[in-house]
Amino acid sequence: MERRTEIAAEEHIKVLIAAGGTGGHVFPALAIADEIKKIRPDAKFLFTGTKGKIESRVVPERGYEFSTIWISGFHRSLRSENLLFPLKAAVSLIQSFFLIRKFSPDVVVGTGGYVCGPVLAAALLLGIPSVVHESNSYPGITTRILSSRVSKVFIAFDATRRKLKRQDNIDLVGTPTRDILGSVSREAGIARFHLDAGRTTVLVVGGSLGASSINRAVKSCAEEIAAHGSQFIWQTGATDAALAEFMKTKCIGWVGPFIDDIEYAYAAADIVICRAGATTLAEITRLGKTAIVVPYPYAAADHQSFNAKVLAESGAALLVKDSDLKEYLLPVLNGLLKDKALRNRIGDACRLFGMPDAGKVIAKEIVSLIREH
Repeated sequence: MERRTEIAAEEHIKVLIAAGGTGGHVFPALAIADEIKKIRPDAKFLFTGTKGKIESRVVPERGYEFSTIWISGFHRSLRSENLLFPLKAAVSLIQSFFLIRKFSPDVVVGTGGYVCGPVLAAALLLGIPSVVHESNSYPGITTRILSSRVSKVFIAFDATRRKLKRQDNIDLVGTPTRDILGSVSREAGIARFHLDAGRTTVLVVGGSLGASSINRAVKSCAEEIAAHGSQFIWQTGATDAALAEFMKTKCIGWVGPFIDDIEYAYAAADIVICRAGATTLAEITRLGKTAIVVPYPYAAADHQSFNAKVLAESGAALLVKDSDLKEYLLPVLNGLLKDKALRNRIGDACRLFGMPDAGKVIAKEIVSLIREH
């Protein structure tokens, strides 16, 4: 593919972004795109991901063009779906070649996960500048395989460096979050979910796919918590959508499978119960939220436990193990609800870990990379 040696100021720049599977990959990608637009309003974007996953809905809703490839992750356990993986990998690589030829991007950006593999591989074979953002402390297999060949690797945890072979192309920047997160007032958040401004609000968010163990634990104590003057904003995830309907009659607040405008939920929340995924932690540290973090016990290399311990050991969050939810969630939550001073101390400590400029830094680096080529 012919590469332009110089991008004139008046020319459009084109950015292809591969992101999908979970919100942890998609939302940082959207934040990066938003920041690039601030620098270059003329920029054209194409996102690529998989059909039926969160990206196929959220990306078009945010106004970005979206195209799909046929790929899925390789499961570590024995599953019949793994038999199709070699075929999917080959087909998605071919699809990525055609996609790149048609769009002719100036740079390809991947935010981790299986979607990035074939797209970045095709971009590298075609000589197109490529960058990766790895949000997890333990980098995924796609990042580990391709990091030594891409132009830049942006990481959120310094510990990630030790897992990557090449070091001269790595920048520690944090995980991008959208500026809108800090622009919504508590009053607006309360109004959005039709809540009572006089009640303490507990946000339960187990990630874009939900978290069944957290849902079960919250369900067991929801009525007691509500009886003591608190209310919920509760994202159950699609797999527990039936629980959402059941709980609407059992607790005060809003319950649903997915929160599209999470900025309003965070604004209304006094306490957050969440997983310890990198994107979620980037959001709560940016906002200085008091949180009970529950690491997903089956995350690769147990990286969520590592993430959570970093905050908990600094007094920036309270950690409850997934296996301890049934026994400890209620007393820990009650302790926070009764002690506003404690909530404030945890929130202040949490904010110290925030890296709100991550998206801006990455966007500037990407635009500079385009100019260099």
